[in-house]
Amino acid sequence: MILKKLLFPIYILLLLLLFVLQSCKKEQQNIPKSKSIANYSKYITLAEKYFENQKNDSAFYYYNKIKSTSDVSTDNEKIIYSLLKMAIIQQNEGDYSSSETTATEALLLFQKDTNPAYKCSLFNILGINYENLYDYNNAVYYYNQAYNQADNELQKAVLKNNIAVVYMDKEDYRRSINILLPLTLKKEIPNGAENNARALDNLGYSYFLIGNAKSLDYLNQSLKIRKQIKDNFGIMASYIHFSEFYKDSKPKKSYNYARLAYEKATEINSVNTRLKSLALLVESSIGNESKKFSMLHLHINDSINKVRQKARNQFAKIKYDSKKEKEDNLKLKSQKAENALQLEQQKNRNLLLYFVVGIIIMISIFISNFLVAKNKRERIITSYNTEIRIAKKLHDELANDVYQTMAFAETQDLSTGHNKEVLLNNLDTIYSRTRNISKENSIVETGAHFLPNLKEMMSGFNTNEVNILTNGIDSINWATVENNKKITIYRVLQELLVNMKKHSQCNLVVLTFKKNENKLQIEYSDNGIGATFDEKKSRNGLQNVENRIQAIKGTVTFDTKSNKGFKVTILFPI
Repeated sequence: MILKKLLFPIYILLLLLLFVLQSCKKEQQNIPKSKSIANYSKYITLAEKYFENQKNDSAFYYYNKIKSTSDVSTDNEKIIYSLLKMAIIQQNEGDYSSSETTATEALLLFQKDTNPAYKCSLFNILGINYENLYDYNNAVYYYNQAYNQADNELQKAVLKNNIAVVYMDKEDYRRSINILLPLTLKKEIPNGAENNARALDNLGYSYFLIGNAKSLDYLNQSLKIRKQIKDNFGIMASYIHFSEFYKDSKPKKSYNYARLAYEKATEINSVNTRLKSLALLVESSIGNESKKFSMLHLHINDSINKVRQKARNQFAKIKYDSKKEKEDNLKLKSQKAENALQLEQQKNRNLLLYFVVGIIIMISIFISNFLVAKNKRERIITSYNTEIRIAKKLHDELANDVYQTMAFAETQDLSTGHNKEVLLNNLDTIYSRTRNISKENSIVETGAHFLPNLKEMMSGFNTNEVNILTNGIDSINWATVENNKKITIYRVLQELLVNMKKHSQCNLVVLTFKKNENKLQIEYSDNGIGATFDEKKSRNGLQNVENRIQAIKGTVTFDTKSNKGFKVTILFPI
């Protein structure tokens, strides 16, 4: 909270400065805006075309392009739409964890006036992801959230069906029957034949699993409707259920239905259904035929795993390349601004000087508040005050930009269009850096989302050049760890990974978590260049790591030698 209060006046100063210079900006606004509209039109056309043709890697690239080139303040819904499509693509490729991350990124952009259709779609995507990740409680929660945003009866019926399937996955068949039975009676819903058939099929299958004789009638009704409307995907599902229905009582009939399901799945290229039908064929056949189906199942399963892994790697690379391109563009703009300095116009000197004075005042307030807070709080709380790091970032990352911008304004003719654009680009860079500093020091979530957030933070340092591996992180019962210790873990690991990124020159980092009686042990190691501990403390500030761990009555051991990597062992009571 203190950090937010300190950074808010800095934002105000920046915004005021941009407002004063608005008259200089008007002439340039039209060109970037029209260019942005043209780019969006091109990207969305290509993205939708590739998505429709199931060229997922190309579609993902252009949706990500829209996201990275759009302004969140003016193109919020464009970004949300792109993230939704990216999440769907990842979901279709079986990468449910990455799809969840992408969908959550869109969720954070939701506002009160966001299109309810987007909200409904996003919640449904999250429901599907959690269902496939076996997190059934979250799946039901998000399906219900989607249901609340649905604006027609068909959507509501589809979502109710989805909820019923989750209860089927949980083997709570009586609850799924209670949801499905009313859906089979709603035959008047426009364009609802497909979903009605799905409800009948799921209801029949649920009855079958509890041994109720009604099941066969519902399964037959569903297959009849699906054949009438030529719902190939639904027909496959019916054949699978019929095969399971007859597996014990009529093996030959079960075999025939599994064979029909396999042929239909092959016809429309449904890999998952091919695998399911092959598994049933293995069970219902004997001898060489069973062996043939087993080998075919293994071959298809291996192939789809390789394809999906390749797609995941491609999607990750697209995101990384996009981020790197954005950073390179910022560097290029900064270089152009530096090369374009000329002697002209002094009229904005006072304004820029006031801006610098304001920054200095903010730093002074920050230091003052830090010292007061340090005297009032216990050592365990003061270790989480990150004001010193913010001050260093303000000095290292902003001071030079501010000075260069001030010198440019003092010496250049701001009446020329090019110089106006350069100045505004410099100010945008300063604003972006300030916003990033604020985001980096945001509050650490210590509740149910602590572990996902911790994993996401660590994965942010995972690049093509550096591979980060974790062992044992899911074996720790994080609910029993105190909140202040969770914050310490998060910040210490963040400090170590930042240090690694800046100095280690490694390509592999291993983080191991294990419980040792009533203590938690965390081991960090990399294969970087190493250094003596005194050198690392002096150049990277790893003293912060020691202070934080000691504040929670823990110990930290640094083991490092030049050119032999860097290892840290952390041990503290839980």
